[in-house]
Amino acid sequence: MNKIDKRHDFVIFFDVKDGNPNGDPDAGNLPRIDAETGMGLVTDVCLKRKIRNYVQLTQYDEAKKDMKDGFGIYIKEKAVLGRAHVKAFNELGISLGEESRKEINADLLEKIQDYPLPDGLTVEEDENEKSWLVVASDADIKEIQEYLKENEPASDVKKFLNESIKGVKSRKPKADEVERGRDWMCKAFYDIRTFGAVLSLKSAPNCGQVRGPVQLTFARSVEPIVSLEHSITRMAVATEAESIKQSGDNRTMGRKFTVPYGLYRAHGFISAHLAEQTKFNSDDLKLFWNALQEMFDHDHSAARGLMSTRQIVVFEHETALGNKPAHELFDRITWKRTTEGPARDYSDYEILLDGKKITNRFEEIKVS
Repeated sequence: MNKIDKRHDFVIFFDVKDGNPNGDPDAGNLPRIDAETGMGLVTDVCLKRKIRNYVQLTQYDEAKKDMKDGFGIYIKEKAVLGRAHVKAFNELGISLGEESRKEINADLLEKIQDYPLPDGLTVEEDENEKSWLVVASDADIKEIQEYLKENEPASDVKKFLNESIKGVKSRKPKADEVERGRDWMCKAFYDIRTFGAVLSLKSAPNCGQVRGPVQLTFARSVEPIVSLEHSITRMAVATEAESIKQSGDNRTMGRKFTVPYGLYRAHGFISAHLAEQTKFNSDDLKLFWNALQEMFDHDHSAARGLMSTRQIVVFEHETALGNKPAHELFDRITWKRTTEGPARDYSDYEILLDGKKITNRFEEIKVS
């Protein structure tokens, strides 16, 4: 695993046909668009999500039923971010609080044993056969309180549990502990050491902030796009009440938005200095290039239509600081139309490097 000691700048072209590459929730899920120019937009967050999904697919360990070591994904669907912070400090052997105990009387013991306790609370028995409710030093008090609201126990049990966690506070990690927590998170999670993350959550142990070595811009279509609206019919309803209301004609109408065709261009940057800080290495970089090329192949859906990575051009500098400004390198990459009228296929375009057509899908150029 060699370290990254050279700066990289890159350009990626991808296209969409009869799909919505990135819906805007503030505009009824219409394809994102620059209102002044009509150019289509795809956010950097959308592209990073597809890269994360690719890593989750390719780095899953079937034997462990979990991600391979070092390739966890921090930002994922339904994730509770604070749990990763707590795990980091547990793995490092850093205690962020003191365990507390409260004796359980015989009347409550059976009720508590029948109630599924949330994470952070356990029942233990000592050598004198006394029973205690143990609140772990790393217990998430807010999460326990939310659990008690959603899974309400008997009133006397609820009162006892709330009294047991009242006043329990976690110790804030020291500066050197924050640094150790940050390093652990970078080592454990691929997306943190790649893109960075804000790890200073209010409701979890502080792991600082990470500036990721890999940064992406918004993607912008090379020409204005057209957003089409389609009426669609569903031949079923969700409830009996809806069926009766529609007199048995169980058809419901909906809307779907698509871009007939759009070729998008995004830019990216990889900092060798930040890669050194997060320990983003050559194997991570290889996985990233693979993700850029294949991420759309594992992200098909009816809404997104046909999306494909068409061209990646990587400029590799000789040094960590780089040899030329990124904008000068990006200006060398241009495109031209090969047909007249509305574009409907990638064959309507050519991608050019210094005015000459690029033939390789993945092109790497040394910058001196």
